[in-house]
Amino acid sequence: MSEKTVQQWEQERLDSALQDIEEQIRSIGPRYTGDDFTEQMLDLQREERKRRLEIARKEPYFGRLDFQELSQDGRKPAEPNHAQAYYIGKAGVARNGGNELLVIDWRAPAASMFYSFTGGDDAAAYESPDGEVTGYVHLKRNFMIRGGEILRLVDSYVRGQEEGAVTDEFLLYRLGENKDNKLRDIVSTIQGEQDSIIRAERGKALFIQGVAGSGKTTVALHRLAFLLYQYEGRIRAERMMIFAPNRMFLDYISGVLPELGVGDIGQTTFSDWAVELLEHDIKLADPSETMAYWFEEHRTSEELEQASGRWKGSLAFKEAIDKRLVELQASIVPTSEFSPLEGFLLTPETMREWYDTDYGEETIMVKRDRLASRIKRWLESELKHRGVADKKKRSTALAKVNAYVKRIPSFTAVQLYASLFKGKNALPHVPKPIAKATAERLGAGVAAAEDLAPLAYIQLRLYGLKVPQFDHIVIDEAQDYSPFQLEALRLCQRSTSMTILGDLQQGIHGYAGISNWNALMELFPEEDTGFFELNRSYRSTMEIIDFANIILSGMTGSVKPAVPVFRSGDSVETQAVSDQEWLPKLYATVLDWRDKGDYDTISVIGRTARECGEIHRYLTDQGLEASLVQSKQPTYGGGLTVVPVYLSKGLEFDAVLIADAGSANYDEMDAKLLYVGCTRALHKLKLLYRGDKSSLIADEQPRT
Repeated sequence: MSEKTVQQWEQERLDSALQDIEEQIRSIGPRYTGDDFTEQMLDLQREERKRRLEIARKEPYFGRLDFQELSQDGRKPAEPNHAQAYYIGKAGVARNGGNELLVIDWRAPAASMFYSFTGGDDAAAYESPDGEVTGYVHLKRNFMIRGGEILRLVDSYVRGQEEGAVTDEFLLYRLGENKDNKLRDIVSTIQGEQDSIIRAERGKALFIQGVAGSGKTTVALHRLAFLLYQYEGRIRAERMMIFAPNRMFLDYISGVLPELGVGDIGQTTFSDWAVELLEHDIKLADPSETMAYWFEEHRTSEELEQASGRWKGSLAFKEAIDKRLVELQASIVPTSEFSPLEGFLLTPETMREWYDTDYGEETIMVKRDRLASRIKRWLESELKHRGVADKKKRSTALAKVNAYVKRIPSFTAVQLYASLFKGKNALPHVPKPIAKATAERLGAGVAAAEDLAPLAYIQLRLYGLKVPQFDHIVIDEAQDYSPFQLEALRLCQRSTSMTILGDLQQGIHGYAGISNWNALMELFPEEDTGFFELNRSYRSTMEIIDFANIILSGMTGSVKPAVPVFRSGDSVETQAVSDQEWLPKLYATVLDWRDKGDYDTISVIGRTARECGEIHRYLTDQGLEASLVQSKQPTYGGGLTVVPVYLSKGLEFDAVLIADAGSANYDEMDAKLLYVGCTRALHKLKLLYRGDKSSLIADEQPRT
């Protein structure tokens, strides 16, 4: 059968599938608007079916796998000379009026072979609910379908034919596409090592070390979609939460889950979540007023030593807080008898029994408030039981009980945290500048970013979580998380179920975060953890990845360098410019890239917010339409962007221009920052530098 005939046959099959999908959508009918509860539930089911069908209508499927199942003893085909053709898409679709599957969901067990099978004549297998199913793959075919037409068809495996470079053709085709302002799903090109993570069991803290461009964020999002499919009825989307580094990144990834047919999953930053958890008793300090921002802008090691972020994120600090909480809990139950009227007596022993026995595993302040209410109810019961009708006596007794319960210690999280830094109960050995600055901020109702983990932890220990606990948590850029942050989030789950991902090579926040995954993994029992490494980078060309790897080559550590996919492009350029030439050369380069029309997204990456502001003003004064990324920015609009390097993590651009890679901007302690900036580029990378070139850039790199 010729290639043209194959294309025609597959197009006819696609036309038939689309017609069937359209008929099913039309048959669903209008929404039910009545009050009958049963009909309302049926209407919701119909709407869910319609939503899946509409996803399928847009792109019915992206792959085909022909699989011949073997008999249970594995010796012969279950159905001789017959291989079942599975068409795989984002949503499963049955043929209208029958049980035949037009499309199987990419998350279904059988679909796993589409990702795990990489060729060869050996048997393949997948895990079904009834056990392992073994057989032979006869065909693996990729489709690019848009607007009801097959734009591209690639056979990555045909049994009996010699395998060659065609295996990666479809992947390279997709990787070569330009970027827009949103992260895309990778459901049609998930690789075997990524699929293993996506389909990993739920009840663990899964750690993913992934190099820049390895797809770790996208893999984590696909994992959420898989978990909802695999554990349907046992977990709920609205009880899942994604923690991202900033609001702009949340906007950037916002399209992936809807494309996969998943909604209602919470998405936030740790800072926003903590402030909401604290019921807005505190607000987050402006980043420009914190040590974190100061360090990003100036990088003075002496100031870094004074920064409190690493200490406040440590388990040693948590232990100090735990000790204070134990002291508070011990002081809750009054040690003196309560006698509001003659002959009335409530003993400390009775109150202790109430506190320890009646309120079980409730949190400290919840138990405190219930004890106070119990004391008041005791008095009301005693007054009634003894028949005390005298208004004066009753008034006196009620006044005494109110005064008595007010003396029971009561704290908000902010109040208790502030007491650690000032007054007679302040923690010893806290450097005076840190204690003074923290106390002053808290007194003004403001917290620095490094204060939020201990504040959230205290809030949870005092009052608990006032919303349902999380079924699953995703933490992105987790290399910038402190152990204390993770400890706070652990309190939000009954049993561990997390996907924790990041790249130690992109740990650019020297004042916080971790240098080794063990710092976070040791928070969990060993049997409750899993660890995966993603070392292959699918984002950038070989030239860009090789260049970026050289930047980190002088660093020590256990993280392996990125391995590029075999996708070649332009050489990385470095160019010296004078101070007078600098801004005009930036403008000329961007203008040249834009006018060639090869790139949809272009980024100029600066070292600091101040430098980026200067660049943005110059480019706009020259008539270019450019957006400036700032720390509180909620969205990313694509096109031409000027962004500080420390805000560029997670983003991708067709072309990247590093504004100034001179030694004044990037020295040895800035290797990870420069690495982050360079690995934002998909197809084109150029670095300008003023003065001496950074020592991080190899001499053998080509110049223009």
